[in-house]
Amino acid sequence: MVQITSVVLFLSSLASFVSATPVPHKSSAVAPAAAPTAATLVAASTGNAPAAVGDGFQLLKHADFQISGGVAGNAAAEANAISSLAERHGGMRKAAEAAETGEFNPAIVAAFGAEATALQVGKIKNKVLKLTAFCQVLNIKIAKAKAAGNDSADLEAKLVSQQTKLNNNIATDRKSAGAVSQAIV
Repeated sequence: MVQITSVVLFLSSLASFVSATPVPHKSSAVAPAAAPTAATLVAASTGNAPAAVGDGFQLLKHADFQISGGVAGNAAAEANAISSLAERHGGMRKAAEAAETGEFNPAIVAAFGAEATALQVGKIKNKVLKLTAFCQVLNIKIAKAKAAGNDSADLEAKLVSQQTKLNNNIATDRKSAGAVSQAIV
């Protein structure tokens, strides 16, 4: 019973962080060696200073940690540079998914030519970010289930599915290496 209560409390607390996820500000993230410049990891200034949370984490909006701009070909390294430092991967994934369905998809439909192509490339990079965070959440859940002596087969199956999607999107990003990638923020 204590284990079930712990899981419920964990999931409840995870859900409460959806709208404002504490993650390290991108300017403090270490740029991957393959990144052409540090600018690919720095978001455009929003003019709103994020609130400090502690331990180097700040409450950020999707616009402050998105990786959709710049050029394609390195989304996995960019997503890992952001996600590996994130305290709350679930909220990051949900914010990236909301950007995909609520902002990228309509923008791509409304755009033409090179702009539509650049937005599609940005959407793929955003999907790499979303799926990277999702796989990390699943890995955490699997580790917790195993540590508690619980069955993790359903989580492991979900991880295989999400990892396959992640690998496909990384391959698509790499095929687009050097192409212009447009963010929606």
